[in-house]
Amino acid sequence: MADKEHLDPTADFDDEGGLRAPPGLTGWRKAWWWFDFIILVKLARLRFIAVLAAIGIVITQWELLSAHYDKWTRPALTAEGVGGDVEWFCPMHPSVVRDNSKEKCPICFMPLSKRKKGETNEEALPAGIVNRVQLSPYRVVLAGIHTIRVDYQALSKEITAVGYVEFNEREVKNVSARVKGRIDTLNVNETGQMVDKGEVLASLYSPELNVTMQNLVDAQKRGNRELVESGRHKLDLLGISDDQIDEVLKAGKGNSHLKIRSPMAGHVIKKYVREGQYVDEGTPLYDLADLSTVWIQSQIYEDDLAFLPAEQAHKPGPEKFDNPLQVTATTRAYPDEEFQGLLTFIYPHVDQQTRTVTVRFELKNPGHRLRPGTTANVRIKVRPREIRALVQALQTNPEVYKVDELDQGLVAAVPEASVIDTGSQTIVYRQTLPGVYEGVRVDLGPRMSGPDDVPYFPVLRGLVPGEIVVTAGSFLVDAETRLNPAAGSIYFGGSSGSKSDSGGSTVRPTTPEDTDAKINQALARLSDKDRKVAEQQQFCPIIADSRLGSMGVPIKLVIDDEPVFVCCDGCKKAAQENGKETLAKVKKRKSGRPGSSGGTSPAASPQQPTHPARETGPDAKIQAALANLPAADQALAVKQRFCVVLPKSRLGSMGPPVKMMVAGQPVFLCCEACEEEALADPAATLKKVEKLKQLSPSQSKD
Repeated sequence: MADKEHLDPTADFDDEGGLRAPPGLTGWRKAWWWFDFIILVKLARLRFIAVLAAIGIVITQWELLSAHYDKWTRPALTAEGVGGDVEWFCPMHPSVVRDNSKEKCPICFMPLSKRKKGETNEEALPAGIVNRVQLSPYRVVLAGIHTIRVDYQALSKEITAVGYVEFNEREVKNVSARVKGRIDTLNVNETGQMVDKGEVLASLYSPELNVTMQNLVDAQKRGNRELVESGRHKLDLLGISDDQIDEVLKAGKGNSHLKIRSPMAGHVIKKYVREGQYVDEGTPLYDLADLSTVWIQSQIYEDDLAFLPAEQAHKPGPEKFDNPLQVTATTRAYPDEEFQGLLTFIYPHVDQQTRTVTVRFELKNPGHRLRPGTTANVRIKVRPREIRALVQALQTNPEVYKVDELDQGLVAAVPEASVIDTGSQTIVYRQTLPGVYEGVRVDLGPRMSGPDDVPYFPVLRGLVPGEIVVTAGSFLVDAETRLNPAAGSIYFGGSSGSKSDSGGSTVRPTTPEDTDAKINQALARLSDKDRKVAEQQQFCPIIADSRLGSMGVPIKLVIDDEPVFVCCDGCKKAAQENGKETLAKVKKRKSGRPGSSGGTSPAASPQQPTHPARETGPDAKIQAALANLPAADQALAVKQRFCVVLPKSRLGSMGPPVKMMVAGQPVFLCCEACEEEALADPAATLKKVEKLKQLSPSQSKD
């Protein structure tokens, strides 16, 4: 019992403080008592607080902890890894740029090459070219892009205006009394009544007229010819016709009633008198108007003044212009009937409030269907020969515009759907090759109407007839290239690089590329003489399987006074350095030997295994590149012969081979761009090397 009390630390001892070990404990028992007292008993309540504090730290510092975790767990990268001062690009399509070497060119599916960031080998765009974009055939079909050839169109500038039909002021006349008297009879007593020329309008009694007639009769009786002629002339001035005078002379007595006749055919606009009314000399009796022709006065905005004649002669009548413009008018009363006329007058001032100028048209009025006061819609057709911008183009662009064509109304033009107006410049997308489009800055004339009222714009500068431009889909191409430059997976040539390890979207080969159409269009951009030479040569002398035109417009070289075409800029240096060999290959192609014609040699797909390139013998360029290696390495490179990543690429064809160690074994590559793929699977790389070494030169040719 004493031992239990001695061992039990909770025994009731006479200890007032409770902070000292029981006096009976010694050695390890005493140490255990202190451990239990300090750790297990006193601090147990702090464990919960410590757990809560740890949770709070994890929550508040989660991003920092995640970053440290990624840093600790991220695999080590080589010197060419992401985040350095290098980037990867496609030599054949320099606009394709990525930030890692795991991706391939979405156009040609070739491995990307390495270069320093900011270093670019891209050629500057030619003058007048805003941008260039290449689309896959699938995207061309999906976007609904259509093209049209720039050609001469029969165009005219059309100006529309609204006006009012008015009287022809030259055909409005006033009938007035020439002597004092009284209106005895009004034969025409209605406003608006139609009258014929010479028809009696009214009968006027005048005592003064009776005296003059009687004097004429007396002079005839006396045989005084001078007085007779004087009297006849006086009566003629009073409006009495010769037949009335002859009637008076025949009767031998005066007539006190004057017959007032209509001077023209028309209708009565206004009647001023009534029967029995006394009138003085000069009192108006009728206003008459002839409606066989009418005027239409319209308002033209000052923006359209440049298309109207600038000067007009001061001539009477409608012939104020040497070549008056034709106009067509329609009215609300006869919407399906067109009335033809001419532009006869342009007012010399502009209304400052409406910013318009009044113009006058004169039209024939068959059946009096054009009634004064009605509204009319007028269309003015301005011929191309009358447009100053097109006339000036005869001097500035004689290759496009000819006098005879302009006189016939033929203008080189593009549809309105092809034009993109950014405000500061006007752009039309031109198709240089199938799927390749260039934004061309153009100068255009005024909007004009073509066949079936299709709107066109004349081309003053930037395009020539025969070129192909985009119509439907031009805004889609422009919007994507301008506002979304990261669309590299949609539009080939997108300049944005991938920011993650995942590759871009795979281009679906739903619509295959028409290689023959692409080649034909590329060769069509050569002159006739050069095109014949390129068609005879057919293939590039440097890249044997590359048809001229498949990589764009062939590049012409002159070697020993002989024209030679290569497929791209990358082949120019090799062709010029080995001129004799290049000429021999070209001559062999033109001689009609096997492989020189009969279509293209199918290029192997980048995803499928390919055979080594066929060589006909030692190449001076390859030997010179291998000579830069040490003797031991040179022997190994000669034995390997081809790159393990690009089996068609001969070691030395792209410069001195690159040596690298894979699992302790020396391996040679054609260029630095192949290092990443060679290290991706070391076992497969070494297996390919052994296979290449086992092939003899004759086997490798086969």
